[in-house]
Amino acid sequence: MKAIVDKDTCIGCGICPDVCPEIFRMDDDGKAIASDEEIPEELVDNAMDAEAQCPVGAIHVE
Repeated sequence: MKAIVDKDTCIGCGICPDVCPEIFRMDDDGKAIASDEEIPEELVDNAMDAEAQCPVGAIHVE
């Protein structure tokens, strides 16, 4: 599984790196970005939690 952030939708609230800092971080523009790596099995639930908590639906875990 991988995480994808729609940077056009992202409002830069910072929830995703708070929930799952191993996968998400904020870039220099103040928008979230996701790791290009496959999500390790032990982090899938956290990444999906970040997806669920995104207030604008900018994160997709697939």
